[in-house]
Amino acid sequence: MSELPPLNNETIWAILNEEMDDAAVNRLVWQYLGYRCDAETGEWNSAGVAAEWREEYPEPPDFIDSRPATVKLTRSIPPENKQLLKEKLGFKGYKIGGFGPRQTRRATIANWLMGFMQAEN
Repeated sequence: MSELPPLNNETIWAILNEEMDDAAVNRLVWQYLGYRCDAETGEWNSAGVAAEWREEYPEPPDFIDSRPATVKLTRSIPPENKQLLKEKLGFKGYKIGGFGPRQTRRATIANWLMGFMQAEN
């Protein structure tokens, strides 16, 4: 796997603006959920993943293609963090008619990652 970008506002904007490919976006979420891939075997280690994720997803889910995984991610965002994209980045959302499930899932991922960044500071 290629190296991941740093978790910062520029990376969040790259996710929202679709400047980062789906695979890298997924890898970022997997990293911060605690999933690790053994480079030699290609097998996933979920020992560092919270039980509520590890039990349902022993291997990391594709958040861009999986509605159930994205719903679970959305529900894991604390209420006080639900508007971080708007509050911290000034993100106004996508234009009507200019977005679909893929963009909505990217926004969810970006918001979840913003919450992770905030918790780390």
